[in-house]
Amino acid sequence: MTRTALITGITGQDGSYLAEFLLAKNYEVHGLIRRASTFNTGRLDHIYADPHTPRNRLHLHYGDLSDASALARLIAKIAPDEVYNLAAQSHVRVSFDCPEFTADIDATGTVRLLEAIRETGVRPRFYQASSSEMFGKVQEVPQKETTPFYPRSPYAAAKVYSYWITVNYRESYDLFACNGILFNHESPRRGETFVTRKITRAVAHIKAGLQDKLYLGNLDAKRDWGYAPEYVDAMWRMLQQDQPGDYVVATNETHSVREFLEVAFSHAGLDWQKYVELDPRYQRPAEVDLLIGDYSKARAQLGWEPTTRFAELARLMVDADIDLLRSHREGKARVTA
Repeated sequence: MTRTALITGITGQDGSYLAEFLLAKNYEVHGLIRRASTFNTGRLDHIYADPHTPRNRLHLHYGDLSDASALARLIAKIAPDEVYNLAAQSHVRVSFDCPEFTADIDATGTVRLLEAIRETGVRPRFYQASSSEMFGKVQEVPQKETTPFYPRSPYAAAKVYSYWITVNYRESYDLFACNGILFNHESPRRGETFVTRKITRAVAHIKAGLQDKLYLGNLDAKRDWGYAPEYVDAMWRMLQQDQPGDYVVATNETHSVREFLEVAFSHAGLDWQKYVELDPRYQRPAEVDLLIGDYSKARAQLGWEPTTRFAELARLMVDADIDLLRSHREGKARVTA
């Protein structure tokens, strides 16, 4: 029997990879997208272009986590077997500039979605996208499921609320609800304002002579970076278990932004120190210095572990951005010819 899934945030990096993943498993996939004046489905366009993808198994619905009644109507209409809540204002630095909006979507939005599930009586399995940023000023190294949270941004504080409200609904209403505490995960589909993609995109443009400088903030911040397509597999595995739980998804390695620069630029035959300058505008009011996750519970209970490591990830993102820039330039050349 075909299972049905609802993905909020389907147009983002994780949402698009998860949609592909579930379609390959013969799911019917529904996605929540925000109405915009420009097309915002670029990460999904290739799915529609694939002749092997049945058109009746991917459905997009306009809506937003700020609209409780629309969420309830959609849940009742679809009656999904699984719900993946990936929608968020997900940029940590921006959350300091827009704290109220971040809280409304990242925290209260989760409550609206859980209430829609509870009130409609539909009983899907629920996945909440939690974040390693919740650990913030880390109380333990490495961080695992039992490590206390110490959020250091409005984004992280909102995610802590969503984490605990998910646990609360699981325990209060017997919902099958899981938190995936995902550490940083990157890919060629990462948004261009996030530091890894900002770096690899700059490498491609500098290599092509289209950019002179790259401006960044804290180069010493250390993160646990994994590959996004592998992390959506972990999300799905959480909802296939006999009992719901919360899981850290990580690589158990930590590397600085400076190290990412070194690998990315050297892969293109460039010296990063010639092009990178520090800009205080990109500094956070409160910094998270070190994140490294212990994924042993996910390995033991889900049978999941990462396979793409740090240097390989940086190189594949550089290659993808060089190819993307080349295709754009060739496309423009054909148009003007």
